[in-house]
Amino acid sequence: MTRATWRTRLGFVLAAVGSAVGLGNIWRFPWLTATNGGSAFLLLYVVVVLLVGVPGLLGEMVIGRRSRRNPIGAFDALGARQWRVLGGLALFASVVVLSFYSVVGGWILRYTAASATGAYFGAPQAYFAAIDFGPAAVGFHVLFLLATVAVVYAGVDRGIELATTVMVPGIVLLFGGLAVWVATLPGSAGGYEFYLSLDVGYLRANFFDVLVAAAGQALFTLSVGAGAMLTYASYIDEDRSLVADGTLIAVLNTAIGVLAGLVIFPLLYSLDLPPGSGGPGALFVGLAGGFADLPFSRLVGVVFFGVVLLAALSSAISIFEVLVAYLVDEHGFVRSRAVAGVGGLFLVTGSAAAMSPSLFSLLADTLANLALTVTLLGFLLFCGWVLGRDAIAEYELGAGRIARLTSRPWYYAVAVVVPLFLAFTLVTGLGTLVGVPVSAPQAAVVAVAVVGGTAVAARYRAEPA
Repeated sequence: MTRATWRTRLGFVLAAVGSAVGLGNIWRFPWLTATNGGSAFLLLYVVVVLLVGVPGLLGEMVIGRRSRRNPIGAFDALGARQWRVLGGLALFASVVVLSFYSVVGGWILRYTAASATGAYFGAPQAYFAAIDFGPAAVGFHVLFLLATVAVVYAGVDRGIELATTVMVPGIVLLFGGLAVWVATLPGSAGGYEFYLSLDVGYLRANFFDVLVAAAGQALFTLSVGAGAMLTYASYIDEDRSLVADGTLIAVLNTAIGVLAGLVIFPLLYSLDLPPGSGGPGALFVGLAGGFADLPFSRLVGVVFFGVVLLAALSSAISIFEVLVAYLVDEHGFVRSRAVAGVGGLFLVTGSAAAMSPSLFSLLADTLANLALTVTLLGFLLFCGWVLGRDAIAEYELGAGRIARLTSRPWYYAVAVVVPLFLAFTLVTGLGTLVGVPVSAPQAAVVAVAVVGGTAVAARYRAEPA
């Protein structure tokens, strides 16, 4: 069976950017920023993206292109069958993420339709509270899921690539225009101060909690840890530079995330709404409330939520494709059967999340952060200590002098530095979750043990019997 490939480099980059941009930046980023100190969160988020996200993204892409398989089949192809459990964790992370993600996609779909009548203009908070969970939320989740199914069913080049080359430029243009408009609103200055003026006292007092949240958001929004970038990279030809493409994806993703904050926080302040007042519904409460005061308000609402819907779809299809690729590669499913099977799975899990606020919160916050962190940690340990020199060769393949100069620093980052950071934040986050605070020295000891143990085990297996 001939495996699918991207038709053009631009198609791959836009598809990957679409996977990264999505609701992670437009919905989840402002919400987490608001509940984690504003500028304090923004600072740590940007640092984590640059120092952890970019090397991690490239590490996952190296595994994908080297193996040309899905997250589970990749380890078979690379002669490391004992690591297949890590691929299974990536599939689990995909299920966790898309199960709540499709619920949010359903909210956006409903708001797109409601904008045509102005149904939420008068009382945006009350409107969102009335539609966020329940049977109607299930129905719109199903509609969003059907749209995702339709794109993935059409294939990698005719479906995913074609759709995202339209979606991503539209997202950038619309948010740029909104950022300019928001700057003219009275009271918006407070939003810029909250978002951009660093509160050192808050950062010092809540450093580890904010760091864990920032790390989880960085991984979520870059689509690393769930196998999406690994799967997308498995469709890349060898003459392409992973360094150039991966860096561009991370930069564009971060820029759009920051841009989303420049729209949402000034608008919240102009409406006299405290940051985080809508919780997960901040996007719908803040921005939706502002549309009523605009000329052609209904048209603006339809266009805005329509483009956000495209962003949501661009991310959803990448996560959906992870499971489809697994069924096609490992079990010989034709694409149509694989898409139907995966769609049935998310029909059940997403509907459960749409009915239960507590399940939704568990999936969207705790489980998503932990699953993505654990899986990316495993990917990078495998890349650094099992692939080793092969990972460096793949990193340099199709690239120029810059890739050759940065390959060694990148290798040490994915083999040692980033895994230490991920293990540290994971231990700290687990301690907070179970109510047993873990000190920084204790977390550091565990992190060193995880990375050192992997290095020793990999060296032992590499030696001839």
